[in-house]
This record gives sequence, C-alpha cells and structure tokens, in this order.
Amino acid sequence: MDPEFVAAIARVAHGEKINVAQFCHQHGLSRGTFYKYLNRFRTEGADGFTRRSTAPHHHPTALGAPVAEAVLRARKELADEGLDNGPISIRWRLEDTGQLPLPSRASIHRILRDHGQIVAQPRKRPKTRRRFEYTDPNGCWQIDDMEHYLADGTKVCIIQILDDHSRLDVGTYAATGETTAATWAALQQAFAGHGLPVRLLSDNGLAFTGKHRGRMVELERHLAELGITSIAATPHHPQTCGKDERAHQTLQKWLAARPPAETLAELQKLLDEYRQIYNHRRHQSLTGQTPQQRYNARPKAVPATGPRRHSGMATRPVSATGVIAFSGCSIVLGRAWAHRTATVYWQGDRVTVMIDDTVARQLTLDRSVRYQRLTNQKLSEKS
Repeated sequence: MDPEFVAAIARVAHGEKINVAQFCHQHGLSRGTFYKYLNRFRTEGADGFTRRSTAPHHHPTALGAPVAEAVLRARKELADEGLDNGPISIRWRLEDTGQLPLPSRASIHRILRDHGQIVAQPRKRPKTRRRFEYTDPNGCWQIDDMEHYLADGTKVCIIQILDDHSRLDVGTYAATGETTAATWAALQQAFAGHGLPVRLLSDNGLAFTGKHRGRMVELERHLAELGITSIAATPHHPQTCGKDERAHQTLQKWLAARPPAETLAELQKLLDEYRQIYNHRRHQSLTGQTPQQRYNARPKAVPATGPRRHSGMATRPVSATGVIAFSGCSIVLGRAWAHRTATVYWQGDRVTVMIDDTVARQLTLDRSVRYQRLTNQKLSEKS
C-alpha cells in the first residue's frame, strides 16, 4: 500500500481537510477507492488497508467433498484393474455406478489436479485430431506383435489383431515367437470367430510380409489364396499401425496389474479374459461406444470372390554364375546373362525374368526347394 495514500487516509479520518479530488488525480486513484478505504480505516483501523479476497462468497456450481472422494476412489479402482483411468474413463465409471451429481470431464480433471493425481503436460497435447478408419467392419484388420515375459523371465510373443473400423480385438494370441506358423494360427482363430477381412495391414516383420524386400512370404501366399489383400506399412513409420500400437499399451497396462503367467497356456487364458473386457468396455475414440457395439452396428465387408493374386515388378542383379535372388529363391538364368540387370515380373508364384527386351526365363516357383534350376530342355536351348 502506498505510504502517502495511508497517511492521507489517516489525516482525513482524524478531521484534517485535504483536497481529495486533487490527491486522487495526482496518485491515479478514483475518489470511490479513496472513500472505500477511508470508511474501512474508521471502522477497522490499520486492518482496513489489508487486501480482501476477490473470490465469490458462494460457489453454486462447486462440487462437494463426497464427489471428490468418489472421483479419487474410481481412479484407484480403475488403476487396480489395469484399465485406463483418465477423466473420461472415471466419468463413465461414476455414471455406471449411479453417482449424483455426475461431474463433467473438466471438473474431474480439476479434482485430480487439485489432489496431485495428475500434472498438466501441455506439450503432449495432440496437434491434430485427424483420424482415419475404414468404413465397414472387416474392411481392414491390423496385425502386430509385442514382447512379453513369463514369470520365470522367458521371453514370449503376443500377436494382437484389431479391426480398423471398430477397434474390436478379433484375436490376441500367445506364442513362443513371431513366426509364420504362430501368425497363421492367430489369424485362423480370428477368421473362425469373425470371418475374413478384405485387407490385412502389418508392419514389415518377415512373418507378415516381404513386400519391401521384393519377395512374397508364406503368410502372403496363404492370404492371397483366400482373396485377402496384404498391406505393409512404410518402413520406420509405426503410425500406420497406430491403432494396434495403442492397443498394445492398454494390454500391457492390464497385464501389469496381474501376477505374471507361469506358462504360455496361462498367458493365453489371461488374454482371453482381457479380450472380453476390452471389447465390451467404452472406448474414447468411439464416442463412448464399445468396440463390440461398433462392430455389430454395420454390415461386414467381405473379400472379392476368388483368390487375389499378388503381382508386381522388381529388378535384380545377375551374379557371375548367372543366378538372381527373388522371393526367397535362387533362380538360375545361365552364365550368358552374368553381370546383367534382370527385371522380374511376378503374379503369385508365376515369374517372368526379362533382360532388356529378352525373356531370359519363365517359370512357376517350386516352393519345396530354394534353388530353381534350369530344366534339361532349357539347358540344351542355352547350349
């Protein structure tokens, strides 16, 4: 408080005459402020100069202690169950239990902040809300794996398959590792429960795809025979499979809240329990619907009739012995083509190899052997 202002108030209170208007003008004050403090000084003495709180005396929209208690209890319950326990999930839990009054998401956030449960992290706020999803259920499934450890420290693999449209967990499978056999077994279980997807999106693990390596892996051939199109994400771009990556976090949190499984069979039992909970709990990205509700709300997309043949083109260098590497096989062309560059056209396992404008070889790959030798007829033609 300005000492001159205090002195002027005290002098006037004791009967001294001053030019109040001139004093207020010189000190940038309103006369109303001067007389407000004069009245306070006359009734309270020096305590009248203490600043008052500007907070309202009544808070008609404030939530009482019981509501805050219910919010904190719901947050702990969700955490103990290994489920998401942010403001939206807490509000849904309170709504399901009949809590009245039901606080808003913003009010729950304030309660958590005021009780030290969360710390604001504005840098983590997403810069965009753009999302992409397929129009219909089974239009596309995402498949990915994550590492997990049994109670004795043994590293295993969990293969998780998610419907892109509904986020439905169509299959979560425990395996010893990311192998073609385990991946195909997981997909067969998902097919049995939910039908065939039109597309399957994966990262570039060799158990899933060989697209960016210029080859076709066994899983892609199985899918092509069923008419399912394989899609591979761009290398080093996990955002493409973002829904599956985010689902891994939810699963990891849920598993961490439980004792680790002793065996692969025990882990599979836990995963089956998790799928039931996950598929029937509200999902923030689905505006409060459960994945199962979203999946059931629309007709399912189906693959086109008949097998869908993979096709493409790639270039390969010809070795000094006249051999090219393609799709996990070594294709013999003959020494006459050594040190040239071959262009390979393929559709499924049917392959045509061209060098410049000449057909160097046509064949159907024999997957039972790696070395695709020239037949006797071809050898005689080359000689």
